[in-house]
Amino acid sequence: MAVILPDARQLSDEALEVLRLRALKGCELGFSQSDMADILGVARETVCRWWAAFVSGGVEALPGERTGRPEGSGRTLTDEQGEHIQQLINENNPAKLGINAPLWSRQAVRDLIHKEYGIDMPVRTVGEYLKRWGYTSKKPCRHANDQDPEEVREWLEETYPEIEKLAEKEDAVILWCDESGVEADHCPCTGYAPEGQRATIEVPHSHIRRNVISAVGNHGEFHFMTYTGMLDATLFLLFLEGLLTETSKKIYLITDRLRAHDCAAVWDWLEQHTDRIDMFLLPPHAPELNPAEYHNNDLKGNVHRAALPNNADELADRIHAFLLKLSELPAHVMSYFKHPCVQYAAAHNQ
Repeated sequence: MAVILPDARQLSDEALEVLRLRALKGCELGFSQSDMADILGVARETVCRWWAAFVSGGVEALPGERTGRPEGSGRTLTDEQGEHIQQLINENNPAKLGINAPLWSRQAVRDLIHKEYGIDMPVRTVGEYLKRWGYTSKKPCRHANDQDPEEVREWLEETYPEIEKLAEKEDAVILWCDESGVEADHCPCTGYAPEGQRATIEVPHSHIRRNVISAVGNHGEFHFMTYTGMLDATLFLLFLEGLLTETSKKIYLITDRLRAHDCAAVWDWLEQHTDRIDMFLLPPHAPELNPAEYHNNDLKGNVHRAALPNNADELADRIHAFLLKLSELPAHVMSYFKHPCVQYAAAHNQ
């Protein structure tokens, strides 16, 4: 790990005086001026100037004034302009400000700076500004365009807290449900290859897919069922019946508004089992609020970790192996609730 020295321009006058004396002592001991500059974190020209002054007039001849460009001088943006750009980035997406980009990249911020101030800034310089402002590159969280912010706010601040209170009152377990399809010929990771050449992967000849419906709880509860074809109300009810046999407590099930979930047949069945299970629907177009989504990502990554499955049986075996192992790892299931989008649903004692 590299040691990063602070900019000498940030040091006090007393600290700078100590650096000067140490530089001179090092040169007296036979270290080169370049070596002392590297060790002390100052410019080689600065050490040369200190040594020349010392040789000609002793310690008293050392320059006491600060030289060099003050920190922050010469920057393209003023502090006020930088603060304004940060505010625009924090409060808007690129499209809202007329920038043709799906998210805030270095290129998008460069275009924003040009739009606001007419400044043509190199992309690399934009990256330095973003780093200085505390921004880092991240994998984006998916967000539906037609998501209603008011419905999300109501879910986070009113609906879910009320569900928690009801669950505590009835000693019920809250489970989050979702479905996912795992394809044998789909690899979610990336691979290296020589420059100018594509990374290639051998895939099965035919399209092979297996589907999973699962439910996770913030205390490590985990339930699953695999199936083929599309999920319909019949399959969903089969999964719900399985939940009742695997869980002694009453279940508060939270899921999305898929037609197989939100249909008359399911609500009629729930009405007949209100003593054992209640179902609540997430806001429309808000998958990021469902912790089970993060289990789906984990599932796909683990199934393809070694290599792509060669046939349907191998795909099914890998899926079941991972799911069965997960059933014995409650702490791993609880980790899905650590994602910033679903921390609101994490257990209070985590």
